[in-house]
Amino acid sequence: QIDMAVDGTTTAEYTAKEAVAGADVVLTIDANLQKITETALEANINKIASGGFGQRFDAKAGACVVMDVNTGEVLAMASYPNYNPADFVGGISTEKWNNYTNNSAKPLVDKAIQNSYSPGSTFKMITAIAGLESGVINLNTRINDTGVYRKYKDYQPKCWYYSDYGTGHGWLNVSQAIERSCNYFFYETADRMGIDTLEKYARYFGLGNKTGIELPSETSGVVSSKESKKKLHPNEPTWGPGDTLQSAIGQLDNEFSPLQMAKYISMLANGGHQIDVSIVKTIRKADGTEASKQEINSFVNQKLGINEEQQQDLNIKQENLDAVLAGMESVTQDSSGTAYVRFKDFNISVGGKTGSAEAPNNQVHAWFVGFAPFDNPEIAIVVMVENGGHGNYTAEVVRDIMQEYFGMNTQDIQEDMSAVPYVEIMQ
Repeated sequence: QIDMAVDGTTTAEYTAKEAVAGADVVLTIDANLQKITETALEANINKIASGGFGQRFDAKAGACVVMDVNTGEVLAMASYPNYNPADFVGGISTEKWNNYTNNSAKPLVDKAIQNSYSPGSTFKMITAIAGLESGVINLNTRINDTGVYRKYKDYQPKCWYYSDYGTGHGWLNVSQAIERSCNYFFYETADRMGIDTLEKYARYFGLGNKTGIELPSETSGVVSSKESKKKLHPNEPTWGPGDTLQSAIGQLDNEFSPLQMAKYISMLANGGHQIDVSIVKTIRKADGTEASKQEINSFVNQKLGINEEQQQDLNIKQENLDAVLAGMESVTQDSSGTAYVRFKDFNISVGGKTGSAEAPNNQVHAWFVGFAPFDNPEIAIVVMVENGGHGNYTAEVVRDIMQEYFGMNTQDIQEDMSAVPYVEIMQ
């Protein structure tokens, strides 16, 4: 192309190219579900912080992930507090930048994928599956929770029920142990199998490894193991029996992202099958063709530096999964379940588990993990609130999201803001 002046002289010559359309990236996110997830998470954190459940905790942050249990597609993912992307257009002001970076709740961090947290009792299904699959317990095994685990002289942990009521849960099978979140049962199960077996099954369910989602800065998390203790505790590297007991109930070095936890719960619900966690449904090229999943994964892994490892299928027995899932159903459906008060009038059967994990600075992170419908699972939902106190509190978020996903009529539902007494301590 030539530019000419009015007198006919050439003033410039350059080559111009027609604009070429780029590819369209289609996400797995459901816009309506995303909106309700963000709204429900924020409302829940504010309700906990204001004492709306009867006991106040200084909750300021949290995350939630909604996943298709059969495909690993992320349908919604929220981190709170959030930030306004418009603040960065044209360069963010120093004042706004300082407001973000000085905020103790860290709004610039995506807590769903970049942070990892102790899972507490939501880890107990891993311990149950590992025990059943390794044969140290079976479906008929009953363990007597006497309140205090006295097998070792130097470390005698208590069941939370003993700490509250001065007695143990008594004789329980694996389903009952999950329903009542009995520490003692899982202490004994883990002690019988050892930490190596527990670590093997945790990793099979995707814990302690990046999921490979198409987003940067994903954390790997940590699975409690002999190796993790040597690395994280160099002054006391030797593995002891007490370390196994703490690992069995989701403490010690165990720390996972909410996204990893969503993969784990999805696999529990789908029969123990591996899934490819993804937020990209497809990429439509300008010529009308679509990129293959293999092409997308290869590109993402290269860009993010992820070495994808093929996970051997452990072929977990369905009867063992069923026993664990039955315990999760009781958590929400039986009056003794730790989340019964949140789901007692819900017209869809939900499998779930509460968790209250001890964290630094005397904080207690609150978890609820769940899936539905129970008989033919479609979605898994994981919610975590930093210093949320009780896992029972966060179950409200899951209920609200499920109402949206399953198209339930919420117009006539009025939330009860009054405090309701219940029993659920440190689980």
